[in-house]
Amino acid sequence: MSEVENDLRVEQMENLIESISAYIEQYHGGSAKLVSFEGNVVKVQLGGSCLGCPLSAATLKGWVQGTIHQFFPEVTVESAD
Repeated sequence: MSEVENDLRVEQMENLIESISAYIEQYHGGSAKLVSFEGNVVKVQLGGSCLGCPLSAATLKGWVQGTIHQFFPEVTVESAD
């Protein structure tokens, strides 16, 4: 993958996570932040009302990862905690 292709891929991931975060903020008071995206691994940090919530792991794996997999099926999503 060229540097330009990689930069575009990172930009697309940033935009996707910003959109996910906006939805989480509006409906649940939480947030999602891209911490790193290297190779096929993206690290996401949940914040806001997601901190300390017993369902935050389900939000990360079910909601965030599920949405990311629609656009990047080869990517693994991990918590940045």
